[in-house]
Amino acid sequence: MSDAKTGTDLRPPEAHADERATLLTFLGYLRESVIRKAEGVPDEAAGTSALPSGTSLLGLLRHLAGVELNWFVWAYEGADREPWDDGFTPAPGETVAGAVAAYRDAIRRADTVVAACDDLERPGARSLRETAPPSLRWILVHMIEETGRHAGHADILRELHDGATGR
Repeated sequence: MSDAKTGTDLRPPEAHADERATLLTFLGYLRESVIRKAEGVPDEAAGTSALPSGTSLLGLLRHLAGVELNWFVWAYEGADREPWDDGFTPAPGETVAGAVAAYRDAIRRADTVVAACDDLERPGARSLRETAPPSLRWILVHMIEETGRHAGHADILRELHDGATGR
């Protein structure tokens, strides 16, 4: 089943897909899960946290957009600029629609980088850590972990907001 608006597959990949398809489909599934948790929440509520950490749905979208750009575009591709802000604090006046659009744009840019790479083992241009630049495979696995972790946070925040559960 695909999302009519984005064409994103809403199911995990088939059990016997190749490595690239498996990694990209799991990442896409998690990305869409985070977006769906934020959609339909009023802007003020999405920017408000019910947690001592201050984590909010808008903050998660903002953070994940920055992380996508930092790992895929800045670190792996080697874009000529400083890393993007991947903080969790929404900007004043930030909206769910704007944050979702920014996240989808970051996803599109990240996916373009992935599509241009024919070898998942090839290291990127630089690292965001004090290590050698990681391979695209490592970045994809890291982003699955990162996005999955924050999808769980989004599940809890949405449930606290209006009781909605499930994907």
